[in-house]
Amino acid sequence: MPLTAADIAKQLSGEVLGDGSLLLSGFAPADRAQPGDLTFAENETYFARAESSAASAILVAGNFTSASKVLIRVPNARVAFAKVLPLFFPEPTFAPGVHPTAVVAKSAKIDPTAHIGPHCIIGEQVRIGARVVLQGGDYLGAGAELGDDTNIFPNVTLYPGSQIGRRVRIHSGTVIGSDGFGYVFDEGLHRKVPQIGNVIVGDDVEIGANVAVDRGALGPTTIGKGTKIDNLVQVAHNVTIGEHSLLVSQVGIAGSTRLGNYVILGGQSGVAGHLRLGNRVTVAAQSGVMHNIQDGEKVFGSPALPDRQTKRQLLALQKLPELLRRVRELEKKLGLAAGPDSPEKP
Repeated sequence: MPLTAADIAKQLSGEVLGDGSLLLSGFAPADRAQPGDLTFAENETYFARAESSAASAILVAGNFTSASKVLIRVPNARVAFAKVLPLFFPEPTFAPGVHPTAVVAKSAKIDPTAHIGPHCIIGEQVRIGARVVLQGGDYLGAGAELGDDTNIFPNVTLYPGSQIGRRVRIHSGTVIGSDGFGYVFDEGLHRKVPQIGNVIVGDDVEIGANVAVDRGALGPTTIGKGTKIDNLVQVAHNVTIGEHSLLVSQVGIAGSTRLGNYVILGGQSGVAGHLRLGNRVTVAAQSGVMHNIQDGEKVFGSPALPDRQTKRQLLALQKLPELLRRVRELEKKLGLAAGPDSPEKP
């Protein structure tokens, strides 16, 4: 459905520079935009590309002007970009009801506005809130709970007792509540420690594809509200993740570790077990955290150290070959024989 530039500006708390009645029917990057499209620019380079494109209007922040394009000026172009996309590309809608191929336990309580897609399995005492969507092939174990407006993508497994908040999105292939990795060595074998806890996911959490969140051994594994988890992440048993944190792809968190609020774990970083990471901690990609980290610290490397310290060490390593060459030259000038501790010739 086309929208006028003025309609879009109103929804973004912005202002129109040019013809507010201009109809816009799509959104596209500058290099693919067609007449009738809106594009965006957050700096001068992008603005130059957008102005020379076929787009009819540009979403901007700052004091840009144009003689050829309608501009929609907003406080923050990237935030406006995130807000405007759903106007042109709304989420698919799902009609209320239970698909005839779904298997639903008699004791399950399903809000009549929920959508239960094909081949879903819903166990005993499951509770499903208003406007929840199970897209298809999903498994909900006994006693699982889903809050209002939660969207479960195809082929997601929720083990018994999992508690999912409101407006949560869980993508395909993810498993919530599988057994934690708990064993004790006993008479030459690894004896399994029963995992009898559960997983609690707060409101407005998004969990990517093929994520594994283990149930607690006794108490819960907890993911705080507003946290976003990328694909292929492992969260071990009894981990607590605070609110509004970001876990990027291939992160691994070992058991019983606690993360504060607004923590960022870069891709492929790992956190050892039984640690404490404070609020607003940032861990750079491919780092290995082996000790507690205080509020606000940024760490990098393996083992992870304050990022500035690690960067200085990396710069020093780059200078090491030249330093070894200079040491050899000094030994020659001084007539020193190369001893066992002297730098070897590379």
